[in-house]
Amino acid sequence: MSREVKTAPVFDQTVPARSPTLADPEAELALDRAPIYAEALAERRPPLLDLLKRTFRPTLSEKGELRAARIAAAGAVLIAGYFGIHKPGYVAEVVAFAFGLAASSFFPAIVMGIFSKRMNREGAVSGMVTGIAFTASYIIYFKFARVDLDNADHWWFGVSPQGIGTVGMLVNFVVAITVARFTPPPPQSVQDLVEEIHVPRGAGEAHEISA
Repeated sequence: MSREVKTAPVFDQTVPARSPTLADPEAELALDRAPIYAEALAERRPPLLDLLKRTFRPTLSEKGELRAARIAAAGAVLIAGYFGIHKPGYVAEVVAFAFGLAASSFFPAIVMGIFSKRMNREGAVSGMVTGIAFTASYIIYFKFARVDLDNADHWWFGVSPQGIGTVGMLVNFVVAITVARFTPPPPQSVQDLVEEIHVPRGAGEAHEISA
């Protein structure tokens, strides 16, 4: 009586050849991740559209919003592809640049928008533009324009491009507070909203507890 023997299937374990177009493996890996970077940049589209719709083009139609969104997405893909091939530094360095740019632009506006009833649109926008422009200019100067000067002897007060975001954040705070003091305060509804977010939802009236 013959007995049938089952064997496990054999899979092809041959490693596919890598594309020979890029000699640097790190550059090829960065290029492979470019769509991820583009998607991350494209996720910032809604705030940009809000700024465009509410500040610069209040009468923008839905078709115009769609066109602006497509332009923003295309720009994000191009920027991500460029930096995927021409890396400004190793991964940790690029992350430091990203956090520095975020800290010099969004962080002060978020903090002052929550804790200051006097902060208005003019102050927040002025601080964000100044902070990110200062930080980006510092990074571009030492990392792209004058790479030969990228050392502690030429850095401003010894602050490296990776850490300049902290200085940009302080510049943002100073400009935003100064502009807000010399421009009209926000509407009373906005001030009431800032006051309301300090109270937890569902909390009742405060009562004094006697000892």
